[in-house]
Amino acid sequence: MGMGNVWPRPPQSTRTRHTGMKMLHLVLLLPFLGLLWPPFYDRIDPVLLGFPFFYWYQLAWVPATSLLIWLVWKRGTR
Repeated sequence: MGMGNVWPRPPQSTRTRHTGMKMLHLVLLLPFLGLLWPPFYDRIDPVLLGFPFFYWYQLAWVPATSLLIWLVWKRGTR
């Protein structure tokens, strides 16, 4: 005799929320993808405040990544 599904199905809104959160977590791949391929940013120009592009591009990802993590966290705590 099969018992079927013994776990109750979550309400539709909960399943939709989890799917939305999974999609939102994909935003956290942006820093990884942005820094994954060094030939993309391996150049000197444009220079910003005396820093070659190679350096300031990577340093710009530090606050950008922090902001993305904060946004995903804030959205997930609702």
